[in-house]
Amino acid sequence: MSKRVIPGAVIVGNLVFTSGMTGGPGNVETQIRNTLSRLKATLESAGTSFENVIKATVYLADLSDRERYLNKIWRETFPQNPPARTCVQVGLGPGTAVEIEMVAVIPEKEKA
Repeated sequence: MSKRVIPGAVIVGNLVFTSGMTGGPGNVETQIRNTLSRLKATLESAGTSFENVIKATVYLADLSDRERYLNKIWRETFPQNPPARTCVQVGLGPGTAVEIEMVAVIPEKEKA
């Protein structure tokens, strides 16, 4: 088994496991968007993208933020074939509304 560590993630075989990431400071919507932006950059540095995310775990300080903010932003981020997602209400650090971690597949490179 090959394991490689990059900033914010671990790559095992063709799978990328991100660390839980936050996107504060800011209001809840801003934090969600900033968190997704950080995750996007991490996935891209690992050779993949949101298109290849297969599982996400979303930790919310207030579970009602799922309906208020998260679902709309999620549909924008994953307009087709969204990943499996679990949302959990948890105690996060002061001022932190959301933390997200993802698992993605690194696609095989097409041979020319």
